[in-house]
Amino acid sequence: MIRPGDLKPHEPQDRLVGTIERVTFHNAETGFCVLKVHVAARRDLVPVVGHAPAIAAGEWIAATGQWVTDRQHGLQFRADTLALTPPTGVAGIERYLASAQMWGIGPAMAKRIVALFGEATFEVIEAEPGRLTEVEGIGPKRAARIVRGWAEQKAVREIMIFLHAHGVGTARAVRIFRTYGQDAIAVMTTDPYRLARDIRGIGFRTADAIALRLGLGREAPERLRAGVTFALQTATDEGHCGLPTERLVGLAHRLLDVAPDLIRVAIALELRGADVVADTITDETCLFLKGLHGAERGIADRLLNRTFGTPPWPAIDVGKALPWVEARTGRTLSPSQRAAIATMLAAPLCVLTGGPGVGKTSTLDSLLRILTAKGVRVQLAAPTGRAAKRMTEQTGLEARTIHRLLEIDPKQGGFARNADNPLACDLLVLDECSMIDVPLMNALLKAVPEKAALLLVGDVDQLPSVGPGQVLSDLIASDRVPVARLTEVFRQAASSRIVVNAHRINRGLMPEATPGEGPCDFYLVEVDDPEIGLARLVEVVTRRIPARFGLDPIRDVQVLTPMLRGTLGSRNLNHALQAVLNPSPAEAVERFGWRFAPGDRVMETQNDYDREVFNGDLGLVARIDPEGEAVIVSFDGREVAYPYGELDTLVPAFATTIHKSQGSEYPAVVIPVVMQHVTMLARNLLYTAVTRGKQLVVLVGQRRAIRMAVGGGAQRRRWTKLREWLTASPSCSACSD
Repeated sequence: MIRPGDLKPHEPQDRLVGTIERVTFHNAETGFCVLKVHVAARRDLVPVVGHAPAIAAGEWIAATGQWVTDRQHGLQFRADTLALTPPTGVAGIERYLASAQMWGIGPAMAKRIVALFGEATFEVIEAEPGRLTEVEGIGPKRAARIVRGWAEQKAVREIMIFLHAHGVGTARAVRIFRTYGQDAIAVMTTDPYRLARDIRGIGFRTADAIALRLGLGREAPERLRAGVTFALQTATDEGHCGLPTERLVGLAHRLLDVAPDLIRVAIALELRGADVVADTITDETCLFLKGLHGAERGIADRLLNRTFGTPPWPAIDVGKALPWVEARTGRTLSPSQRAAIATMLAAPLCVLTGGPGVGKTSTLDSLLRILTAKGVRVQLAAPTGRAAKRMTEQTGLEARTIHRLLEIDPKQGGFARNADNPLACDLLVLDECSMIDVPLMNALLKAVPEKAALLLVGDVDQLPSVGPGQVLSDLIASDRVPVARLTEVFRQAASSRIVVNAHRINRGLMPEATPGEGPCDFYLVEVDDPEIGLARLVEVVTRRIPARFGLDPIRDVQVLTPMLRGTLGSRNLNHALQAVLNPSPAEAVERFGWRFAPGDRVMETQNDYDREVFNGDLGLVARIDPEGEAVIVSFDGREVAYPYGELDTLVPAFATTIHKSQGSEYPAVVIPVVMQHVTMLARNLLYTAVTRGKQLVVLVGQRRAIRMAVGGGAQRRRWTKLREWLTASPSCSACSD
């Protein structure tokens, strides 16, 4: 949907040239800098903000960008590109040498060097470096350091000029330079598609545009092969582990806009390389990224190996253990719960599954009480911080996110916990397992000790993981692992319309309308027109729920929608809700199509190991740091800084997609369901959304659309091979990597 302000006239680029008098601020990691620049014909120094990997007083800059008026700092020049050249005047050369960019030269030494060589200083350093020893206090070692420093600065300038010449803005150019250093030009000219693989924030289309500007032909084999690999990566973003050959051809054709036969040739070439492999899924030939194919096979091998073992604890008399734990908890276990506990106590690998209100939490709590009383070492983990926190509250035992459990290494990548450094536990319990994708499950299973037991807990009827695969579903469908399935809804839970309607949806029945008068936790607000639905939804979130239930519309109410786009998609809903819930902030930043201001609810959309913030994590904007050009976000009380140039992974989260809500619970959820969402409407999608609400669920939509979702809708097949490997293997040899 087009919003006011989306279609703006093209803003012409202004140009500014001058000499840097002072570097007020420079972040060596991001390249962000604040400069004071002397510009001819202007009396005062001009504030310039931009990006540069290295910068020094005395340098001459040529910048393109716009003049803006900052609320706090007044008129300044915001540079999209900053081109730097060494100074030519004696005073500028002296300032540059003394600016700490040239290691080993201070103000006094800079003065002596310039006094001797004058405007020829840089020519001497580059062409006659031996003459530096003519300066008092400079010996051969210091002269060599000065020469190396000059060469490094010259290389930086050349790289930035090259990147600017090929359409790369300075902020991205700094990222490229920080990643590849002196090899940046060589990388870009040899394989520009590496940018998409190596650098966050640069996708295939950006790398492709750079490659074409560098002169690569549209039908060049390098471009076609890169496009095939990227198309496969795109398929994994939709949950597939592999893709039928012709579906891959169609996807790559839309991406590259070349003849399908050329793409088939590129696929054949890729199969000769090290990144792509072919295999079959239900007798259909599919292409896989090699790492993902190996990960699925590794999961199958490790799970099957575990089924042949025995639990690491001595046999437990269930007939005595169950009455003991009932006396301890004061809860009477149902027959299905008792059977589930007996199954889990006897198996080294087991799945516990069931919908809301069936007693998964109390069953798990009873099991853990029995085992910890026997001295069993237990570790608990979940995919998200919110799910881990909830697990801790429910069991009284510490639970961690899977990434923290495995000890993620943000600098080197990978996990510290693996087959060579396994976890120290007798039992690992994983919650919300429907969310765990193939790469993460593969890494996790490598770290589980061979003799430890593994319990996977989750609701298999929810949406599968955002990442590739459907591990929990494939595992249950294989019939190779004991499954404890709880189905009986407890009496207390049955009084909740949320629980009742979740189970109705799961059985293919329409949710029941609000019954009569009095308190209720499930409502349907019918609308016929999505435009009217938008206004109605905003009213429900911002006025009706706070007035009737006393819930905070920012902290307690979450809008969950099937899609990103459309009138009732998350993009448009965020703009509409932000305009009402945080309309006139004292300070704000606009980047990547979004406005960020203190009080805004936001979500991280990627795994950011450096900041220890992960895909789906929710936070609140705490404040704006204009001096450091960063947005400060509080994630459960922990403040994280996002430089302006790195806000591309952060989005407003007054509304979010249902997929992004997995593993989370909210006091209240509001769910738009209209025919605009027809391509996404599916039973597991609606079921997942409804089960996110703890106190209140409100559907805003059309009965026809709800009926379509409940009827099964557009549930899409995921192309995975895990189930076949689990089913086909009568036994299991050594685990593969």
